Amino acid sequence: MNSELTTPKPRLLITGVPPDAVIERAQQLFDLTIWREDAAIGDALLKNVAGMDALIVMPGDKLNAETMGALPDSIKVLGTYSVGTDHVDLQAASQRGLKVFHTPDVLTQAVADLTLFLIIAAARDTSTVEKTLREKRWGRWAPKSMLGRSLQGLRLGIFGMGRIGQAVADRARPFGLSIHYHNRSQLPAEKSQGAQFHSTLDSLVAHSDILCICAPATAQLRGSINAARLALLPDQAMVVNVARGDLVDEEAFFAHAATGRLGGVAMDVYRNEPHIDPRWLALERTTLLPHIGSATAEVRTAMGMLVLDGVAAHFGLAEGGKCANP
Repeated sequence: MNSELTTPKPRLLITGVPPDAVIERAQQLFDLTIWREDAAIGDALLKNVAGMDALIVMPGDKLNAETMGALPDSIKVLGTYSVGTDHVDLQAASQRGLKVFHTPDVLTQAVADLTLFLIIAAARDTSTVEKTLREKRWGRWAPKSMLGRSLQGLRLGIFGMGRIGQAVADRARPFGLSIHYHNRSQLPAEKSQGAQFHSTLDSLVAHSDILCICAPATAQLRGSINAARLALLPDQAMVVNVARGDLVDEEAFFAHAATGRLGGVAMDVYRNEPHIDPRWLALERTTLLPHIGSATAEVRTAMGMLVLDGVAAHFGLAEGGKCANP
């Protein structure tokens, strides 16, 4: 009797637990290992990746140059369960000949939905008034109680007019907001749809009643929202961040908040997540969310499938994927 030799499946480590549909597909394609601990894999990464052919990390897992250099030679391809790649040293990966696949496009609409919620939350101070209700401090109706701001006629300044920024603008226009933006380059008319382009970030900030941060956290942009730019904000301007915490100089932000000139704050991202600066928790007129922009069942499944496409394509097991360092 002839026995057919079967090619063993490539060995894949995923450093977090994805949705069931993603696990099922990954098991079909790979000899799968999942880091199932509640804590991030951290220093245990190098031990657990030994003997693996591929690695998919979570956004909180740092693949800096040192870690990249210490990965075993067996690793042929990398993936990150995120759009952003600021936690991955792409140059170091390229020097090792490793492609890094990520998950753009599939979370644009979900993040834009949440951004609009945060814009409204900042304007109406929903966090504070909900606390009033929950603490049973809701008293007699009064004309000046629990006042927020109407959106109609306010200027929404979008820092970073990529896919998410454009989707936010689409949602904001029906609320009567005028759209302003700063980007690396001016968008063509069919994409800007009448939004006013500002060639400098300083100009955008100075014309933003609501500053919405949607830019990527590149080395060049980190700390862009600094003391000098915060001082340019109109009085009682609001700040919303759905991009990355590293874009904001937090020391400068807390100092500016202490002046009383901020009209509202709504944040989904911070430096040093999840161990955020406790001063965020003390800010008034502030809505804080724990980085949930992509947190819908549909989107997290789509993200997993997309990063699997890229990693599996390296081994000829699938097609597609989005490479961050082609």
